[in-house]
Amino acid sequence: MKKLFKKSRRKKSIKINYSYYSKKYRNIKEIIEKRYSILIGIIIFLNFILITNLFVIQVVRNEHYINRVKLLNQNIVLGPSAPRGRIYDRHHRLIVDNKPVKVIYYKKLSDVTRQEELEMAYKVAEILDVDYSNLSKRNLKEFWLRNNPEKGKEKITDEEWKKLEERKLTLDDIEELKLERITDEELNEYGELDKEAAYIYYLMNRGYYYSEKIIKKDNITDEEYAKISENIDKLRGFNTRLDWERVYPYGDTFRTILGKVSTSESGLPYELKDYYLAKGYSLDDRVGISYLEYQYEDYLKGEKNQYELLSDGSYKLIKEGKRGNDIVLTIDIELQREVEKILEEELIAAKKEPNTEYYNRSFVIVSDPKTGEILAMAAKQIVQDGDDYKIYDYTPGIISSTVVMGSVVKGASNIVGFNQGVLEPGEIRDDFCIKIAATPQKCSWRYLGRIDDIAALKYSSNSYQFQTAIKVGKGNYQYNQPLAIDPQAFEIYRNTFAEFGLGVKTKIDLPNEGLGYQGISTLPGHLLDFSIGQYDTYTPIQLAQYINTIANGGYRIAPSLLKSVYESTKDGLTNIIYNKEPEVLNKISTKEEYLKRVQEGFRQVLLSGGTGFGYMPLEVKPAGKTGTSESFIDSDLDGVVDLETYSNTFAGYAPYDDPKVTFVIISPDVAPVYAKSSYRTNVNQRISYKVSKKFFEIYK
Repeated sequence: MKKLFKKSRRKKSIKINYSYYSKKYRNIKEIIEKRYSILIGIIIFLNFILITNLFVIQVVRNEHYINRVKLLNQNIVLGPSAPRGRIYDRHHRLIVDNKPVKVIYYKKLSDVTRQEELEMAYKVAEILDVDYSNLSKRNLKEFWLRNNPEKGKEKITDEEWKKLEERKLTLDDIEELKLERITDEELNEYGELDKEAAYIYYLMNRGYYYSEKIIKKDNITDEEYAKISENIDKLRGFNTRLDWERVYPYGDTFRTILGKVSTSESGLPYELKDYYLAKGYSLDDRVGISYLEYQYEDYLKGEKNQYELLSDGSYKLIKEGKRGNDIVLTIDIELQREVEKILEEELIAAKKEPNTEYYNRSFVIVSDPKTGEILAMAAKQIVQDGDDYKIYDYTPGIISSTVVMGSVVKGASNIVGFNQGVLEPGEIRDDFCIKIAATPQKCSWRYLGRIDDIAALKYSSNSYQFQTAIKVGKGNYQYNQPLAIDPQAFEIYRNTFAEFGLGVKTKIDLPNEGLGYQGISTLPGHLLDFSIGQYDTYTPIQLAQYINTIANGGYRIAPSLLKSVYESTKDGLTNIIYNKEPEVLNKISTKEEYLKRVQEGFRQVLLSGGTGFGYMPLEVKPAGKTGTSESFIDSDLDGVVDLETYSNTFAGYAPYDDPKVTFVIISPDVAPVYAKSSYRTNVNQRISYKVSKKFFEIYK
């Protein structure tokens, strides 16, 4: 039984299903063949891409890649800073140009020894006439020490040498001891040639080791230039080239705002070094460092020559540089010159009048209200020099100096009242004095009777504005009683003033624009002061934006000094690459009828009886607003504000029915409040009249 059982099991275990394995084998084979076909397809596709790319590289773009390889193998060297673009006024009159300047310079070679430098310094001193007046005694001692190293060692005692070995003295200490012990008798052995050589040696070794050192730049004769050029193989490291300098055909007119450019010697200014290096500049590049030269550096900078450094050390020019782009300003340089002349004349004239001991500056801005273009802007400061006076340019103060503007801002104050529903067009009010408990009485400059909003502007009523401010602040006024107001009223006023450009940046295209001062007190009396321009302070350029906004119908436009940019060509201003359009920052939030009430009030100001009568010629159909404010100054410059003064302001435009120009004239501290006499100079009025008259003579 066991045998039969085992036998039957063996037969059953070896029974195989051949059809199953045959089918499975065929499926695997099909899968492998299918995958193999896909792989073949991928390989063919990749080879096609490879062959296509090789064809593009070797045939289609062969020249491009050859040039790329060549460029990567080139040692490219850039030349010195290229000449900058020219600057023109709005009528294409040239106001900033470049002139070629001969330069003799030294750039240290790695294998030149100190002894060779000393010998070359003497050789160059024989060729050049160098002014060595800036050579210090220490420089001369260092030169003596380089020429007399053994004598220098003798000035150190054995004990001091021992201290050096013991590290009680450093090598710097030893050098200082040598310098201290060089006697005047030893230095007196040096003649003129030695001193010239000493100064040249000092110039050769100052600054960075690898940088280019200017040896002589001014008053180089043709003979000096030629001799250095002929001997550069002997004077290793010395060379000549033509550099450039900015020139100003109109002299000092508008000179400060045009800005400055760094010199070849100084390169990048330290305070702007990181800014320019991040933009790809080199340390020795010449760049704009102030005002318009700085503001429009990207347009004005030139393109440098590019050289290939060859294996023999020579240079091959591979790309010629070019002058920077030319810019056209909004300024009329002839008008600018006339404005500066008027300012200087009136400053001197005013100083001869009584009570002007603290008056020392005035500001003028002439602009186009529809575009924001500035046609002229100038400020001058007068300083007593013995029995005479000196005039200095103060034009940067237009964007940075702050002034208490006074009643000139009452146009914006009326808009606040209209917008808040506390003032109605044509509303009649009595011009009474305001008396808050425990504070001095606040009045207009004289009692004006019963007046409406237009008359309040014409005669510059303070009381009219006080009454509006009390209502804006939700106050309940009673004579000589405490007054409570909602502090939010300050923000209401400031928000509306900001829409006119007061207390905010105007976005003028100049660096370092100021904001003015904003008071922090919210006392009721200060709100009343704010409404008549006697609290916050503003810059002259902010006042210009304010009057432009009123003149053009309510659009706050960024003031601008750039008009357009042209590619530099030999044919002059032919290829324009950028034209600056007016930048509208906002439109004031008010009804057109409210703004027209303000404009009518400003028109009345310039008529007979108005506070601005005589500020502009009547035939030009003027409109505007005057202001008188009280300010405090440090009269004796001891750091303590101790004197109260009057300041005068004016902002106007013409013609009132289609404004083409606006004027802002500001004269701070024209007289002390408590002067010995009541006389107050009208210098601000005289400047306003003369400037506006001159403008319409030029632009008939």
